[in-house]
Amino acid sequence: MTDLLNRLRLTAAPMEGITTVVWRRLHAEFFGAADRYYLPFVTPTTEPRFTERQLRELDPRVNGPLTVIPQLLTRRAPDFIWAARALADMGYTEVNLNIGCPAGTVTAKGKGSGFLREPVALAAFLDEVFNAQLPIAVSIKTRIGYADEEEFSDLARLLSSYPVATLTVHPRLKTDLYRGSVRLSVLERSLADITVPLAYNGDIVNEKDVVRMAERFASVPGGLVEVMVGRALTADPALIRKARGGRPASLREITGFMEALLDEYTVHWGNRMNSFKRMKEYWWFVLCMFEEDSAEGRDLGKLAKDMFRARDEARFRALVSELTETHALRTDARYGWFKPA
Repeated sequence: MTDLLNRLRLTAAPMEGITTVVWRRLHAEFFGAADRYYLPFVTPTTEPRFTERQLRELDPRVNGPLTVIPQLLTRRAPDFIWAARALADMGYTEVNLNIGCPAGTVTAKGKGSGFLREPVALAAFLDEVFNAQLPIAVSIKTRIGYADEEEFSDLARLLSSYPVATLTVHPRLKTDLYRGSVRLSVLERSLADITVPLAYNGDIVNEKDVVRMAERFASVPGGLVEVMVGRALTADPALIRKARGGRPASLREITGFMEALLDEYTVHWGNRMNSFKRMKEYWWFVLCMFEEDSAEGRDLGKLAKDMFRARDEARFRALVSELTETHALRTDARYGWFKPA
């Protein structure tokens, strides 16, 4: 199993507003870099240039030595093509197409997993993209369909008919959003149809899940080349380090990481209050690294409510201190971000 894991890329999933350039740099500094960081999606427009805001994430200089893969969200092939060429000119060697995002604001425009409702239009899009002879590899991140498990067999064959660098599959439907468990049996039924390199994403909670998925999908024809982790890596930033045989996160690392994020966001935005508000998003995940019960303090749920209701930094810091003093840090995260079906 060690050899199998060593052959796999262990990568950070793109999470809008979470896996920003600030988070990526500090995650690598505190816990060791992921093999790849997929950037939260950029939506190219008909005007062939990136905005200043987009370049704050895309500029290779801000990402330093990290391996990062830009992700594009669009249903217009000409927009994808100019953006992919521009990324190649910036030095990138791979770009990722997002046809998996389930957000209503995205799918209402036929983008993300909304594109999965239109297989004919999707095929025409891919024809145009792959016939453009782009100077950059194209990978794809997808769900297994829009509303029906039966969609995936045809989708897998369609996507495998192109020279896709890596096909990342999150085995939920668009209509699932993030509720319920992943539909692993659907992915397994179509493994023979996936003839391009496969990456797995979805419901990875700890390093044991990384091993489990590596074993479960080791025999896919195109090869399992990657396990992508999203929410669990936000909750437990040492997860990839542990999967590589390293140590769990210490309380000092967790609190130091959170402090560094707050300070760096303040510099990045020039606004302490906005930075403080962003930290609540991270703590919503990191709370899953703490035991729910405590003999010395309040129930974690009640403490968490007070943390997220805190209106000023001083009050929030006091509550974080209460948390770290009364609730033990776990070795692995709990699945606290799980949403039942």
